[in-house]
Amino acid sequence: MTGQTAAIIGGGVIGGGWAARFLLMGWDVRVFDPDPEAARKINEVLANARRSLPGLSDVALPPEGRLSFHENMSDAVADASWIQESVPERLELKRKVYQTLQEHCPHDAVIGSSTSGFKPSELQGCATRPSQIVVAHPFNPVYLLPLVELVPSDKTDPEILNRAKTILTQLGMHPLHVRAEIDAHIADRFLEAVWRESLWLIKDGIATTEEIDNAIRYGFGLRWAQMGLFETYRIAGGEAGMRHFIEQFGPCLEWPWTKLMDVPDLTDELIDAVADQSDAQSGRYTIRELERARDDNLVSILRGLKAQDWGAGQLLNAQDRRIEGTVALPDDISQPIVTLHRAVPLDWTDYNGHMNEARYLQAFGDATDRMMLLIGCDADYIATGGSYFTAETHIRHLDEVHAGAVIRVETQVLNGAGKKMHLFHRMFEGDRELATGEHMLIHVSLETRKASDPAPHLATTLIKVADAHAALPAPKGAGNAVGVRR
Repeated sequence: MTGQTAAIIGGGVIGGGWAARFLLMGWDVRVFDPDPEAARKINEVLANARRSLPGLSDVALPPEGRLSFHENMSDAVADASWIQESVPERLELKRKVYQTLQEHCPHDAVIGSSTSGFKPSELQGCATRPSQIVVAHPFNPVYLLPLVELVPSDKTDPEILNRAKTILTQLGMHPLHVRAEIDAHIADRFLEAVWRESLWLIKDGIATTEEIDNAIRYGFGLRWAQMGLFETYRIAGGEAGMRHFIEQFGPCLEWPWTKLMDVPDLTDELIDAVADQSDAQSGRYTIRELERARDDNLVSILRGLKAQDWGAGQLLNAQDRRIEGTVALPDDISQPIVTLHRAVPLDWTDYNGHMNEARYLQAFGDATDRMMLLIGCDADYIATGGSYFTAETHIRHLDEVHAGAVIRVETQVLNGAGKKMHLFHRMFEGDRELATGEHMLIHVSLETRKASDPAPHLATTLIKVADAHAALPAPKGAGNAVGVRR
C-alpha cells in the first residue's frame, strides 16, 4: 500500500497518531489543522512512533512516506485515498468539515471519522455523498494499538467498507466491523461502565485513583490484554466450560454489587447464545491448552513490563531484589563465583523447543553484569563516568536447555590487570554443562568513550579475585576460536 496518500483533518493526539501510523507504513500524509502548533505537536508524536512502532516488527518497515502541512483543507484532501477526520466531538463541526472536504476529495476516497460517540448516520446527515463516510474509531496510541472500530450505516457503500477493511489490515490494524449503529460503538461502552463505577468508588470513599488503577493493572487488565473477557471466563468455568461459568456466577448479576444494575435477564436464550458463541470462539482448545496459552501470554506481558520496571513488572523486580538479598563477593573466592542462578523462562525458547542463541548471550551478559556489581562497578560508580564495555565474546553451545530448567553460571576471572576484565563463564543445569562464554571487557571513560584505568578500589578488588582464580585449572575452551573439525 505504499505510494498512496492519506489526509489527516485535525492534528491532535488522535490525528497525530493516525499520521504516524500511515507515515511509518509508507503512505504520504497531508495534514490540515488551523492550530499554529500542529506541526510541532505532530512531529513530537511522530518521534515517539519512530522510537516504538518499528520495534514491534521483525522485518524492516516500508520506507517512510512524506509528511506535509497544508493551510487549506482542499489542498490536503486532493487525490487522497483515505481521509481521517479527528476534529473535536461537535456534530455540527464534523458535518461542516465533511461538506467542505467532499467538495475537493475524490469520490471513491474512504472518509473515516475518529469519533468515539457519534453514529455514522449522524455524521452523514448533511453530507454530499454519505456513502463514503464511515466511523473508524481507533485507540490511543493509534500507531501502536491495532483496534479500529469500523462502523457503517445503511448508506455506506459496501465497496468503501471493504476497501477500509483492506487498508486498515495492511496498516497492521484490526478492523472490528460493528454491524449495527450504537452510541459509543463497542469498546467505549465497556470503558464507560468501568469509568462510571470508578467514579462512584471514589465519590463513596471506597478507593483512590491509584488503588483503582492497581486493581486493573495488577489483575484482570493483564488477563484481558491477551484473551479478552469471554475467553478468560471460559477458563474460569473449568472443564465444564462457559455454560458452567454462567450457571455458577450468573446470579451475581442480580446482587447489588455495583451502581450499574440495569442488567439483562439470564434467559435460556441468552445463556445458549453466550455458550454457543464461546464454543465457536474457543471450543477447539481444551481448558488445559487455554490455560497454557494464557500462562505463556501472561509471562510475556509481565516480563515486558518487568523490563520497563513499570506496573506489575515493578512488583516483580522488587520481589527479585528481596529474594536476592545483599550483593557481595563470597567469603571464599578461591573457586569460580556463581554469578547467575535462575529458571529459564517460557519466552526464552525457540522453534526447536530449547533456549535460543540470543538467550545464552543474555544469560552470560547478566552474569557479567553481576560480576561487575561484585567488584564495585555498580550504578553509583557508573554515574561517576566509568564502566566496562564488552570488546569480544565467544560462546560454545554444549547441550540443550529447556524452559523451566534452573541454570547456574559459574565465573572465573582469567585476567583483571589494567583496563582489562577477562571472564570465563560456564553454564550448568545441576552437574550438566550446557555452555561456556568467554568475554573480554575494557574499562572506558563514559565521557571520552575511550579505554581508561578503573578506579583504584575497582582495580584492587578485580585483581584480588583474578589472583585467587589464577590457581584454578585453565577452563576447557578458553582462548579458542570457532572450532572447525577436520
